Amino acid sequence: MSDPYIQELFAERIGGNQYGKSTAIYKFEKIKRAKKAAIAANPGVELIDMGVGEPDEMAFPVVVEALQTAAAKPENRGYADNGGDEFKKAAAQYMADVFGVTDINSDTDVVHSIGSKTALSMIPACFINPRDYVLMTVPGYPVLGTHAKYLGGEVYNMKLEAANDFLPDLDAVPADVVAKAKIMVLNYPNNPTGASATLDFFAKAVGFAKANNLIILQDAAYASLIFEGKPVSIFQVPGAKEVAIELHSLSKSYNMTGWRLGFVVGNPLIVQAYADMKDNSDSGQFLAIQKAGAVALANPQITEEIAAKYSRRMDLLVEALNNNGFNAKKPKGSFFLYVAAPSSATVDGVTTDFTTGEAFSQWLITNELISTVPWDDCGSFVRFSVTFAAKGIEKEKEIAGEIAQRLSKYEFTF
Repeated sequence: MSDPYIQELFAERIGGNQYGKSTAIYKFEKIKRAKKAAIAANPGVELIDMGVGEPDEMAFPVVVEALQTAAAKPENRGYADNGGDEFKKAAAQYMADVFGVTDINSDTDVVHSIGSKTALSMIPACFINPRDYVLMTVPGYPVLGTHAKYLGGEVYNMKLEAANDFLPDLDAVPADVVAKAKIMVLNYPNNPTGASATLDFFAKAVGFAKANNLIILQDAAYASLIFEGKPVSIFQVPGAKEVAIELHSLSKSYNMTGWRLGFVVGNPLIVQAYADMKDNSDSGQFLAIQKAGAVALANPQITEEIAAKYSRRMDLLVEALNNNGFNAKKPKGSFFLYVAAPSSATVDGVTTDFTTGEAFSQWLITNELISTVPWDDCGSFVRFSVTFAAKGIEKEKEIAGEIAQRLSKYEFTF
């Protein structure tokens, strides 16, 4: 038991002297509890986990072998700091090979990150003073906004709605907010909607940033996981490097979530500011992991193979849902399917109403052992992830068929 005075020492940013006293349950904790209860109540039924947002398979053998080799070399044992020239050069070459962006200087325009999450947590400290704004999309990944608030900043949420193809309406941001804003965060292909941005949208965003003295942070974690066409980078827009950085991650595109490796690329002054903040926050990712990452980046066909798997699974899932009355639309990239939740489900004359995506998600876990993630920021939606565990095409078909079968007994109203 801690001494009572410790309760009075917590910072206001995490709740002050009320820290730890809240009875609110985080939605992912609710999902975890519901899954556990559903499994206990239905011991003979397999839970189909469509909620997990991370790859279901290991990194490819060529990458694992590169790590094993590099880890055995004594020259890789020490601090990496912001170093690792081999990885920086591989990142610059990757931008050229995958996106056709050829003006990246590996010495000045690239710094590695210990995953995108740590970069998102550090970058606000480079720019945000009290009362400065960041513009973020909602629904979305909140880490940068959380850290901006820690620093006394404010967050303005730009809604992502189906009517606008899940792109933010930049013209709708109030002028007084724009005047105080410093950073605009984008994320395409998008989590959770799966939406992709066009070059026309990126061009408009760059123009908006220049007109309003903003920087753009494009979180490109899913940029190369696409199902049609070619991968898109904001740096394909002329002049984008004057105002923008992109965050790339090997987690999703190379099945390397636990390896914690990515890179920040773009405007050299912003990259340098991030590097300085990083120098005061971590000692760099293990050089052996960086060297293995360089091998991964030199093999973009790995991502193409992974994307083909997700595309195949997405087709199966969309068909299973739509055959049961849903209106699911296959995204152009990522591994997320964002679907409007029904307002009710009827079976044997009994109707269950759902006022939120969370209510439907909890019902789906409890009654049919299908796990999803609810999003109620801009309407009632649930997110399915096609990273469910399945070895081979036949198992994928089996799981999709099981989902269709479990839903088929209900009449859903939307």
